[in-house]
Amino acid sequence: MKPTSYSQCDGLGLAELVRRKDASPGELLDWAIANAAAINPKLNCIAHTHYDEARAQIAAGLAPGAFHGVPFIIKDLGVELAGTVTSAGSRAFSDRVAPCDSELVSRYKRAGLVIFAKSTSPELGLTFTMESKAFGATRNPWNLQRSAGGSSGGAAAAVAGDIVPMAHASDGGGSIRVPASCTGLFGLKPSRGRMP
Repeated sequence: MKPTSYSQCDGLGLAELVRRKDASPGELLDWAIANAAAINPKLNCIAHTHYDEARAQIAAGLAPGAFHGVPFIIKDLGVELAGTVTSAGSRAFSDRVAPCDSELVSRYKRAGLVIFAKSTSPELGLTFTMESKAFGATRNPWNLQRSAGGSSGGAAAAVAGDIVPMAHASDGGGSIRVPASCTGLFGLKPSRGRMP
C-alpha cells in the first residue's frame, strides 16, 4: 500500500493495516510525520512534536489495543505525556514538563495509539477562536482566512487537514463541538463521568 493511500483510512482502518501486516506502526508514524511537515506550515495546528518519544514508544512495544499502531495527536491542554511540555497554549507554562502520563494518555497508549504531537489550543482553552500569543493563529483547512474554532481547533484542523484520521479533543462548553462544526467533522463529546 502506498503511503498516500493511508489517508483514505480512518483510525480503525489504519489499525487493520497493521494487524494484516500491510503497514507497520513505524511506517504509519513516518506517514503522519510527513503529513505534519507538509500541512502544518499552512494550518499551524501543532504546538509540540514528540517524534522521538513516539519512536521510542513503538520500539518498547505497543499495547495490542483496538488502535494498535495508529498515529495520534493529543491536545496541548488538560492531559500530560511524561517528559514533555503541556503548555495549555500559554507562554506561562512553556517549560513545565509532565512527570508522568495522565490517566487518559495511559488509556490511549493501552489502546495502542502512538502519540507523536500535541495540537494547538487558545490560551487555557478560554476562547472559541484559535489564536494564542504562544503559538499564533490556527487556520481552518477549508478556508485559511477562517478560524478552526476553539478550543480544540488544533485537533480539528489536524483531522480535517488530513494529518491524522482522529485526534484527542476536550469540551467543557463547546470546545469539541465548535471546532467540529467549523471544520466539517464529527466531534464526539462523551457523557459526563465517561472520561477520567
